[in-house]
Amino acid sequence: MAAAQPEARPVPVGARPTPSLRPFDLKDVTLGESPFLHAQRKTEAYLLSLDPDRMLHNFRVNAGLRPRAPVYGGWESEPIWADIHCQGHTLGHYLSACALAYRSTGDVRYRSRIAHIASELAECQAASRSGLICAFPKGAAVVTAHLRGEPITGVPWYTLHKVYAGLRDAALLADDATARTVLLRFADWAVVATASLSDAQFETMLETEHGGMSEIFADMYDMTGKAEYRDLAGRFAQKAVLTPLARQRDLLDGQHANTQLPKIIGFQRMWEETGQEEYRTAAQFFWKTVATTRSFATGGHGDNEHFFAPATFADHVFSAKGSETCCQHNMLRLTRALFLHDPRADYADYYERTLYNGILASQDPDTGMATYFQGARPGYMKLYHTPEDSFWCCTGTGMENHVKYRDSIYFHDDDALYVNLFVPSSVRWDAKQATLTQTTAFPDASATRFRWTLQRPAAMRLKLRHPGWSRDAVVLVNGEEVLRSDRPGRYLDLARTWRDGDQVELRLAMTVAAQRSPAAPDIVAFTYGPLVLAGALGKDGLAPGVDIIVNERKYGEYNASPFITPTLAGDAEAIVRTIRPTARALEFETAATDGKPIRMIPYFRIAHERYATYWRLAMA
Repeated sequence: MAAAQPEARPVPVGARPTPSLRPFDLKDVTLGESPFLHAQRKTEAYLLSLDPDRMLHNFRVNAGLRPRAPVYGGWESEPIWADIHCQGHTLGHYLSACALAYRSTGDVRYRSRIAHIASELAECQAASRSGLICAFPKGAAVVTAHLRGEPITGVPWYTLHKVYAGLRDAALLADDATARTVLLRFADWAVVATASLSDAQFETMLETEHGGMSEIFADMYDMTGKAEYRDLAGRFAQKAVLTPLARQRDLLDGQHANTQLPKIIGFQRMWEETGQEEYRTAAQFFWKTVATTRSFATGGHGDNEHFFAPATFADHVFSAKGSETCCQHNMLRLTRALFLHDPRADYADYYERTLYNGILASQDPDTGMATYFQGARPGYMKLYHTPEDSFWCCTGTGMENHVKYRDSIYFHDDDALYVNLFVPSSVRWDAKQATLTQTTAFPDASATRFRWTLQRPAAMRLKLRHPGWSRDAVVLVNGEEVLRSDRPGRYLDLARTWRDGDQVELRLAMTVAAQRSPAAPDIVAFTYGPLVLAGALGKDGLAPGVDIIVNERKYGEYNASPFITPTLAGDAEAIVRTIRPTARALEFETAATDGKPIRMIPYFRIAHERYATYWRLAMA
C-alpha cells in the first residue's frame, strides 16, 4: 500500500502556545480518605483481578502465536458484537489504567503488568513482521479493506487508537522502554499504510468513527519531533467536523456524541503543537456548545449516544439511554486541556459538576463496576457491567476514570498554586520546597482547610476557586478573615510570604437550587452546590444483583417492571423552599403531591435502587 505515495502536504506550523498553567505529576499528589479514594481502591482491585494474557489472546492469534490464556467475553469475543470490531480495545484501556495507577500509587504490580503486555506485543510485531498489532477476528483484513475504501462494519481505527493510547501512557507514565519501541513501530506502520491515500480518500475514511487518532499522532510528534507524525495528526483532524466548528457553527444535532469528542481533543492538541487558531476556535466553540446548551444538570449529554436538538429536550431527558459515561470522560479530558491554556473558573465548575455527578456516580461502590448510560428515566436504576463478560467502551474508560482523580485537583504556574477541587489531599511542589495539605469533609460540609509545610518562608500566590454555585466565599488565614467575595465564578488570590504551618480556610455557601432547560421549563432537576439531588425511590421489585448486566444494548429493557414514580407539583422555586435537610449529612426531604415524603440524596450516592433526577412538575 506504500507503492504509489502522493506528496504529503505538511501541516502549517506557527508558534507553539505556552500553557498558562501546568499540572502536577500524579506522584506528587496524595489522596486522603474520601469517596474518590474509595473509588480508586475499587478500580485498583478490579485491575489486579484481570488477566493480561486473556486480553492478549487475539493479538497473539493474529500474529501466528499460541495464546497463553482463553479470551475474555463481551465485546472482546462474543459473536453478537463481532461486527463492531472493538476487539482489543480493552487491552489499550487497561494499559492506560495501569500506567495511571502506577504513577498515582507507585505500586510496582502495575508496572510489571505493563512490562508483560509490552513484551508480548513486541513479540507479536516480530512474529507478524508488521508494526500493526490488532485483535480483530480476521486480523488485519478489516483494516486493509478500510484503507482501500471498501465497505466495512465497525470502527477499526477507534479500536486501534485505544492501543496507541495505552502504549503512549505506558511509555510516558510508567517509563516502559519496550512500550515506547512498540508504539513507534506501530506509528510508523500507520504513516506508511495511509500514505497513498489522497486527501479526499482520507476524509472519506474518517466518516467512520476513528477515536482520537489525531490526538495520538500529535502526542507522538511531541514525543519524537518527527514531522511525519505531526502531518498524519493533521490528516486525522477531520475537516468535515473542523471547518464548521472553526466557523462557530453548531451542526451537532443527530451526530454520534462520542465519535466527535475525541476528534475535538485532537483539535486542541493540534493547536498546542502547531499554533493554528482554527483548531483552538473549534475546540473552544464545541466545549461552549456542549457544556452550556446541550448538557443535563449532571454534566452528561445525549440520548442513545447521540446529540439531540436542544429544543427537543423534553423528548429525550427521560430516556434510559442518556448520558453515556464515555462522553463525560472525554468532556473532562477536553475541559482540562482547555483550562491549562485559559484557567477560567467556569471550566473548573463544569469539571467539578461532571466529576461528581457523572464520573464518581458511574461506579458501583460495592463492586467497582461502571455504568454505560446514566439516564434519567424516572424510577429506573443504574446498571453496571460484569467483571468478565461485558467489556464495553465504558468499561474501558471506567478503568481509567477512578485512578486519575489526582490529575485535576491542583495546578500551578511559576508562582501560583491553583486549587480547583475540594478533595482531601496533599500536593508536593518541589520547585518551591512546599507541600499544601487540604483537609475537608466536602461536600458533606461546605468548608475546606489548607496547611502549608515549608522548609523556609516562601512568597507564593494561593488561588482558591470561588465556585459559581456559591453566592459568597470567605477566606481566613491563621484564623483571621482576610477576604470576602460576593462574586462567584472566579479565583480568590492570596499573595503573601507563607511560613511553615500557615493555615487557610475557605468557607462556601451550598444551597438548594432548581436547574432546567429553557426548552422545557416544567422539567426540573434540583441541586445542592455542585451536586444533583436524586429522589431515592427504593428497591421495590428489584432482586439483588439485577443491576449487573452483560448487554448494554438492552438498557431500558432490564428491570423495566411497572413502577409509579412520585410526582411534584407547583412552581420550581416554591418546591426548592420545601426541600429541607434531615438529620443525616447530605440527605433532604420534600413532599410528593400525595403528601408522602421523598428522600433526596446526592446522585453520586445512588446505587442499587430506583431513582429520579429530573421531575416533570404538575400544576399545583
